[in-house]
Amino acid sequence: MRLFALLLGLICLGLGVIGAFVPLMPSTVFFIVAVGCFAYASPRLEKWLMSFPFIAAPVQAWRERGAIALPAKILASIGMAAGFGAFALTGANAWALAAAAVFLALCAAFVWTRPS
Repeated sequence: MRLFALLLGLICLGLGVIGAFVPLMPSTVFFIVAVGCFAYASPRLEKWLMSFPFIAAPVQAWRERGAIALPAKILASIGMAAGFGAFALTGANAWALAAAAVFLALCAAFVWTRPS
C-alpha cells in the first residue's frame, strides 16, 4: 500500500505542478492529495512538499478547517462554468448535459459551503 500511495502522490504532485501553469486546471486539490499520500508513504516527502509556502498554506487550511480560500472558490466556479460551456459546445445530448450540470452543481455546492 505504501508503494501505491507513493505513486499516487507523485502523480498528483505532477498534476499539481501542471495545474499551476495551465489555466483552469486546479493545482491545490492535487497538492492536498499528494501531501496526504506522502504523509502515509514518505513523511520526508510530505515535509519537503510542505516546505513550499504556496503549497503549505492551502493544504494547512484544508487540514485544519476544511477551508477553501475565496479566490480559489471563484476560480473553481469559473473553471466549472467554462468546462460545462465547452462540454455543451460539443453537441452532447440533453441527458449528458443534465448529468454534467447536476454533477457540477453538487461540486460547486461543496466548494461554496466550505469555510474561507
